[in-house]
Amino acid sequence: VQLQASGGGLVQAGGSLRLSCTASGFTLEYYAVGWFRQAPGKEREGVSCINSSDGSTHYADSVKGRFTISREDYKNTVYLRMNSLKPEDTAVYYCATDHVAECRNVDSTLVMNYRGKGTQVTVSS
Repeated sequence: VQLQASGGGLVQAGGSLRLSCTASGFTLEYYAVGWFRQAPGKEREGVSCINSSDGSTHYADSVKGRFTISREDYKNTVYLRMNSLKPEDTAVYYCATDHVAECRNVDSTLVMNYRGKGTQVTVSS
C-alpha cells in the first residue's frame, strides 16, 4: 500500500490550497481516509476524515468551516480543500487509511496503519 500526498506549498494567509491523496496497491473506495498534520515542535493533530460507507465526514474544531474533505473513488483519490488558511495551519500534512470503513473522529487518523509521505503547507502572515 502506497499513499502519495501532494498539493502543498507556500500561500499567504487567507489563501487556499487543495491537497490530494492518491493510493496505489489499495482501493480507497472501501475504507475511511483521513488527514493529520504535524507542525514543528508540536504533536500530530488529526485534521479530517471521511467514511467510505456514507461519505460522512469529521473535522477538527480548528479547521471546521474552512477545510473540506472529499473523495473521488474512481480516481482512488481523496482531497482536502483548505480555505481561509491561517499561519497556524502551517505543518506537514499526511494522509492515512486503514482497513476500516469509518472514522470515529479525527483522532482515528493518528492510529491508521497506512500513511503517505507528507506534503508541506506553509502559510505566511
